[in-house]
Amino acid sequence: MAAIALNELAKTFPNGHVAIRHLDLRIDDGEFLVLVGPSGCGKSTLLRLIAGLETPTAGRIVIGDVDVTAHSPQRRDLAMVFQSYALYPHMSVRDNLGYGLKVRRTDRAVAAQLVADVAAALDIQALLDRRPAQLSGGQRQRVALGRAIVRQPKAFLLDEPLSNLDPALRAQARAELRRLHRTLGTTVVYVTHDQEEAMTLGGRVAVMRDGAIEQVAPPLDVYARPVNMFVAKFIGAPSMNFVPATLVGIEAPSGALAGIRPHDVTLGAAGQMHATVELVEPRGHDSLLHLRLDSPGAESVLAVIAGAAPPAGAHVFLTLPADRRHLFDGRTGARIA
Repeated sequence: MAAIALNELAKTFPNGHVAIRHLDLRIDDGEFLVLVGPSGCGKSTLLRLIAGLETPTAGRIVIGDVDVTAHSPQRRDLAMVFQSYALYPHMSVRDNLGYGLKVRRTDRAVAAQLVADVAAALDIQALLDRRPAQLSGGQRQRVALGRAIVRQPKAFLLDEPLSNLDPALRAQARAELRRLHRTLGTTVVYVTHDQEEAMTLGGRVAVMRDGAIEQVAPPLDVYARPVNMFVAKFIGAPSMNFVPATLVGIEAPSGALAGIRPHDVTLGAAGQMHATVELVEPRGHDSLLHLRLDSPGAESVLAVIAGAAPPAGAHVFLTLPADRRHLFDGRTGARIA
């Protein structure tokens, strides 16, 4: 196991595209860190830089106490799992799991025991003699993870490894990943664009935008106290509402916005605002309401309510509880303390 430190790391491609912007980040030994952000934000490039598959334009990468910036991928002792799984189609599961050990000339008996132990941990003993084409997507994902685990690397780098699975399998695979991390205690850097994965898997979550990290913190801290409007919009589904706010009694810039999550909006016979229901989306356990405020500017607001929902066209009153509101500078997007 090892900590990973990125110091002033930058990457500009030959076409001039700036993928990573002088980024600083420390991933602690044994930590499960999730890099999350929209497509094109640089999270996969950052993972490839750590792996040695891309060369940084500037900055340093330190694994443990060794500067590996100029090291080849093989010398970094990291295991990477890709979205495609990259299994060898002509090899059995057993040979796929043991291939890295064979390349490293691991003693055969030791290698066989390691493969057996990993297969048992992942519950794929019955698959050892099959080939990848005979496996389901979930089974291939387990084999890809097993091939990384059997090497006993310093850290795992996972690039959207669950994106090819259906929702039920993804939930199961997330639970397995959490269990494996608790068992192995190895450093994990996990890339996803799925905020649900980020919130359920990460010990810390690093939210990226345009090659930079906007916020890095435990998942519930990112959700409860986003540092700016970008993080507030990206983390949480449905997205946070923003409405103009007039602040009284505190020093704040003009053009402030109050943010409130749809789950925190309450409806009643009376309230702070009057709105019209434009659309109702039943979701089984609750309903998502699209509301149009009856006020200048005609702001739209989303609300999530349990139980019976008012029909489209109904007039309702909304309350935005003061203890659930977030305040932001409407010009810079920064959180107002």
